[in-house]
Amino acid sequence: MAEYVQAGHAVSQASLSGLAGTAPPVVQNVTHERILEARSEPQNWLTYYGAYDGQRYSPLDQINAENVRRLVPAWVFQSGSAGMHAGASTYAFEAAPIVVDGVMFVSGWDGWAWALDARTGQEIWRYKHEVPYDTSLCCGNVNRGVAVAKGKVFFVTPNAHLLALDATNGRCVWDAIYGDVRAGESATLAPLVVKDLVVVGSSGGEFGVRGHIDAFDLETGRHVWRTYTVPKPGEPGSETWPDGPAWTRGGGNCWVTGTYDPELNLMYWGTGNPAPDFDGAVREGDNLYTDSVIAVNPDNGEIRWHYQYNPHDLWDYDSTMEHILFELDGRKLMAHFDKNGYFFVLDRTNGELVRVAPFVDRITWGEIDPDGKVTPKVYPDEEGVEVRFWPGPAGAKEWTHAAYSPRTELFYVPVQDVGALVTRRRREFKESIPYWGASVTVDSGDMAGSVSAFDPATGREAWRWRNEVPMCASVLATGGDVVFAGEPTGEFDAFDARSGELLWQFQTGSGHHSNPTTYSVDGRQFVVVPVGWGAWVEGFLPGMLGAPHGDALFAFALPQD
Repeated sequence: MAEYVQAGHAVSQASLSGLAGTAPPVVQNVTHERILEARSEPQNWLTYYGAYDGQRYSPLDQINAENVRRLVPAWVFQSGSAGMHAGASTYAFEAAPIVVDGVMFVSGWDGWAWALDARTGQEIWRYKHEVPYDTSLCCGNVNRGVAVAKGKVFFVTPNAHLLALDATNGRCVWDAIYGDVRAGESATLAPLVVKDLVVVGSSGGEFGVRGHIDAFDLETGRHVWRTYTVPKPGEPGSETWPDGPAWTRGGGNCWVTGTYDPELNLMYWGTGNPAPDFDGAVREGDNLYTDSVIAVNPDNGEIRWHYQYNPHDLWDYDSTMEHILFELDGRKLMAHFDKNGYFFVLDRTNGELVRVAPFVDRITWGEIDPDGKVTPKVYPDEEGVEVRFWPGPAGAKEWTHAAYSPRTELFYVPVQDVGALVTRRRREFKESIPYWGASVTVDSGDMAGSVSAFDPATGREAWRWRNEVPMCASVLATGGDVVFAGEPTGEFDAFDARSGELLWQFQTGSGHHSNPTTYSVDGRQFVVVPVGWGAWVEGFLPGMLGAPHGDALFAFALPQD
């Protein structure tokens, strides 16, 4: 295996089909127009959610509810990158593997990226961005995936770089910095390619930074626009912040990839919690645009409309999670499962609330009525006084994604039924120092989880598969009426999409906190899932949910005749 260093970046090479360290140029003709029609080529997984709509659904049906019990491992790729980062409390393999015509592209924690032969798992090339050990990271050294277009692989690094690599050999084409690491900004999400732009969001709200979305020219890396998610004085929404510096450190970071409606030419980005978490006395008001969905024009970054799920958040209920686009009765809608325990359906043309309903049993922090009115009940109000509420900051659902099947017309959501004990602690703001405003303990003695199916027409639960521990990984729905989900204790599960029956299970040996995807090569369907989880960022130790092992990719398929 060849080794070389280019522009300070170490890269290793392997081989595919006799081409040493070189992948076929399959990404060269991946354009915006092709991504628009991604679902018409189900053999591939061209973008983070599989398609711009965020449904995490594949029409592939070779693996189905009748034969999924026959699934076997087809290959395993060991990344060799397991370990702990000096500045992080956790590491995890969280990516969604991208597949283009038999070549897989995937990122790992701590600045790693790989190209693999999707038939065999053989490494083609690898890339390592050197991340400084003193990088401030709120919630773990993680990365959720890459984007591909026009011959390049795009991914972000913990120290807030956006990189473009040559998809054939892994060499760095351009490197753009879009966050101030001195202030605690970082980057964790998978980029989104829209038209000729690569769009990314910032991380680091727990350090009191001001969240933003940025767009770069995909050919050159030129910065095209930036949209802040906390308005400055005089901008729309600024009246929801007090006078003074609170807005300059207001949080609201977009650290999960947005979705996109090409007909409306709008992207939908969820925003994170306001800073400081929990201590609302220093940021009176609704604190827009935190804990919201914002509809953004990709051409210039203009915010067209918003809907706020948690005005004046006192519970650390980030609303960054996916907004899944779907249609019902001829209406263009979107669905969102929030940390606060409620399932929202909005009209995606204007942000009008269509339906809101709880998707977990225990909600004690407050309530949201059918008209969307939020009534807080339990929150850390008094200095030094401990309060308990459900769901806790780990959510009723964390960042890991739900899925939607147009065949069953059901949503499938990984549920984390976990409470928390929170005590308000006033903290003065200091740059690059965590700005939490409370001490937090996860109620680990009384937790549960599930994979649950919901009908968006009614908001009612269709079925539930219960688990003794939270479900902390994204789910995948397929045209074979199978729903795949991983458990933190290592099991990879397949469920009947219509009944919720557990049909198949495989113990991978490491916890799941990632995004399974599916693809086919030469007519054979594979389901691939990254595994490897060092600890749960919200406070669990590895031994509580499954011992950590090295990061790996498992690919499963039906036995070949």
